[in-house]
Parts: sequence; structure tokens; C-alpha cells
Amino acid sequence: MIIRSFSARKVFNSRNEPTIQLTINTSNGKYSSAAPSGASTGIHEVFPYSKKGIDRSIDLLNELKDFNNFEISSFEDFHDIEEVFNKYDSTEKLEKIGGNSIIAFEFALLKAISKGNVWEFLNPNAKNIPVPLGNCMGGGAHFKGEGLDIQEFLLMPKGDSFKERAEINRELHALVGKKLNCNEKNDEGGWAPKISNLKAFEVLKEVIEESGKKATFGIDMAASQFFKDDKYIYNSFSESEKTKEFSEDEQIDFLKYLVDRFKLSYIEDPLYEESFCAYGRLKPLFKKTLICGDDLICTNLNRLKRSNVNCIIIKPNQVGSIIKTKEIVDYAIKKDIKTVISHRSGETMDATISHLAVAWNIPYIKCGIFGKEREAKINELIKIEKYIKP
Repeated sequence: MIIRSFSARKVFNSRNEPTIQLTINTSNGKYSSAAPSGASTGIHEVFPYSKKGIDRSIDLLNELKDFNNFEISSFEDFHDIEEVFNKYDSTEKLEKIGGNSIIAFEFALLKAISKGNVWEFLNPNAKNIPVPLGNCMGGGAHFKGEGLDIQEFLLMPKGDSFKERAEINRELHALVGKKLNCNEKNDEGGWAPKISNLKAFEVLKEVIEESGKKATFGIDMAASQFFKDDKYIYNSFSESEKTKEFSEDEQIDFLKYLVDRFKLSYIEDPLYEESFCAYGRLKPLFKKTLICGDDLICTNLNRLKRSNVNCIIIKPNQVGSIIKTKEIVDYAIKKDIKTVISHRSGETMDATISHLAVAWNIPYIKCGIFGKEREAKINELIKIEKYIKP
């Protein structure tokens, strides 16, 4: 396949914030991709755009001539693509061009070379469809108003197919909204109730039990967002005690209480993003719970090698490289570390992460439950599942 031309322009994501859309014209046709952006970001993520702003990133892409008549035939050729980008930005955190610029380009290129069937191009023998982790309610950086400290309460449905699991998520989401009598939603389509954190746990536990649906739940605590002066500071802790401060030891005790009381299957970012030693204390405590690192890892292989978690979040634009993303997924599989490919709070209609989950045998996907940008990922996986498991 030959790259004939490409162009970058500014579009707006689900948070109504600007991002980059890249359209590439090739011998296989014309394809586009738009990169997402996160509201809750780890300090070790690459810059999403140039330090000089998104307009500078767009200008740099449009000025690139190196890819004109560039020939590409396999995934390995993406090494050559990234070498070209490295000529223009060799900084560790991609501060000149930004990770979103590269990911938008590479996702559009993946679509073009595969003629839209990314998963099949990368792995024609793929057989597994990921489990959808659905954001049912939450707060934190994903909601601008007053609400929950905990960023996401995530449904983990059980079923015989992806479609069945997605339907369970939708049904439970509706039941939770009815139970809460809530109308407000957060950036990812989860309910944003004005209740305490502990009340939210109780509500979700009750709804699942009363519904009879086969599901467990977990949380993305995003603890770095409320970590200050070596304390975890909750502003909506319980109905009787609004404000609460925990030391590291007390935070770990609190996590143990939550796992024991609510049978949590999954805990993401429960500690500050530099607390490597403290994360090492969690793994032996919660042998049946996935202890997942997002801000802790930032899809960075070197940080994963320093960590002691049994699960990691995969976000390609955190590292700004499809090659580095594949490397960390391969390493995690080799070390029996579960992987969760994830959307961002500021999403686009692009569904490439759905294809990567299938192609790379990633067992979980966080893509939300409601909202057209979230449903695009879900519907793409339902379509792929029909092909793989007719």
C-alpha cells in the first residue's frame, strides 16, 4: 500500500474539547481517525499535543513530506513510520508534536492498510472478544460538579457473548439510574449522583443483587486526584462523615474493607501514582481481585517492569506509539499480567481500540456504556463477534 497524501484538522471530542483528526489517502482508499484525550491523566503520559498547542501539532503534521509515496505492507513497517516521527520529535514525552498526533496518524494508517479490518489484518486467527467494563457511575475528574470522589464504578458482567454482557451493562445502568433518581451523567455516560462514596457502593451492590443479573463490580479510584500532602483526602466519604483523611496504611485498610464488604473484582489506581512500594503490599492482600495500574504505569514498559500489579490499563495515546503499545501488551501477557484497553473521557467515534483488543488478545475493554462515542466501540465488537463466532 502506498501513502499518497494526508491532512490533519481540528475536531471536537465528547467533552467538546479540540483534538486531531487525520485523514490519509492511500492506494487502498481514504481513511480517517481522531485521537481521544483524557481529563484524568497520569504525570508520566506523553504530551497529547505540542507544548505550543494543538494548532502547532496540526501544522507540523500538514507540513510533513516524508510520507508522500511511502510504501507500507505490514505491521513491522510501523517501526519505519515512528522513525520518521522521531526525526521531528525525539523528546521523551513528545513535547514537540504530541502523542495524539502520532496515534491519529497510525490509527488511520492501520485502517487504510487493513481496508477497515484492523483486527483481521493484525491477527487473522483471533478468537477472543474482551469483557466490557462499563462505567455505571462516578465523579472525580470526570464530572465538573460536586459529587463522588471515586472516579468510576465499573460493572463487570458475565455472559456467553460480548453482546449479552453489553446488554447486562445497559440494563444495570438503567436500574441504577432509577434507584438513584438521578438525571446527571459524567463525561463517560455514567451516573453522577450527589451521594457519598460509601452510599454509592451500597446502591450498586443492592441493584446487582436485586436484579439477579450475573455481574460483579469494581472501581477506578483515580487516587492521585485526591492525594495531597501524603494524605488521601475524601470530600464525600459517607453519609455521616463527609470529609475523611487517610494515611497510606489507612488507605490500604480502607481498600481491604471495600474488597471484603463489596466483593470487588477490580480496583484501578487505588494509590498515588508514584507509590510503587505500596502497590507491592496490595497484591498479596487481594489474590482474587485485579489490582490495576493506569496512572502508575501510563502504558510505559519501564514503569510496568518496576511495578507489582496483576493488571494494567492500555491507552495508546499515553505513550504515543502503536509499536510501544504492542510491546507492553506482549510483555504483560508473558508475565501473566491482565490487560485492559481503555477509552478516554474525551472520546471520538474512532473504534480502533476495539480491533486492537481482539487482535492482541486483550481480555478487557473499558469503553463506557452510553454515549455515541462509547457505543461505537461496543457496536464494533458486536460486529466483530458475529464474524468470529457466527
